[in-house]
Amino acid sequence: MRISFRTRTAAMAVAAALVLAACSTETEEPAAPEAPVVTSPEVPAEDGTTTEESGTIVDVAVATDGFATLVAALEAAGLVDTLQGDGPFAVFDPTDEAFAALPEGLLEELLLPENSELLVKILTYHVVAGTVLTADVVAGEVATVEGQNVALDTANGVTVNGANVTLADVLASNGVIHVIDAVILPPDVDVSAL
Repeated sequence: MRISFRTRTAAMAVAAALVLAACSTETEEPAAPEAPVVTSPEVPAEDGTTTEESGTIVDVAVATDGFATLVAALEAAGLVDTLQGDGPFAVFDPTDEAFAALPEGLLEELLLPENSELLVKILTYHVVAGTVLTADVVAGEVATVEGQNVALDTANGVTVNGANVTLADVLASNGVIHVIDAVILPPDVDVSAL
């Protein structure tokens, strides 16, 4: 698969931001995360004009501010084609801020080719088969594409393994995206070993 210039540039910008953040000596109060801006890619119509269409889950992530890290991780894991497939999928998409909150150096380690199997495991833990809208969510456990369960809760809004759904029901042609504020890890993953 060819990596687009826009995606490559976004990934480099995220890497640069992480390096700059790591080099900062000032301590600042973290700002409240902003909700991602969801835009729809323009698709050429038969008459040559363009129309807005949601596109696949990957198309929506690429066209949405705040998901450059997720897109780079999907590319590193070789999951782009899968999430552009028929589905349907319900994907819990961590924001760039959620990835930035991981322990220092972990994201860089996960993006290395020798850790691609672990990265696939973590990313597929964020995916559930089927189109699951928040109105359909019932508290309890649900199986992920990775094979293990995540715990859904509806007591104070929808949460997934304790991560808050900050934007729900973003429809795509092959499923639905729910934006979450944390990266969730399968219970058998020990990232301290990296």
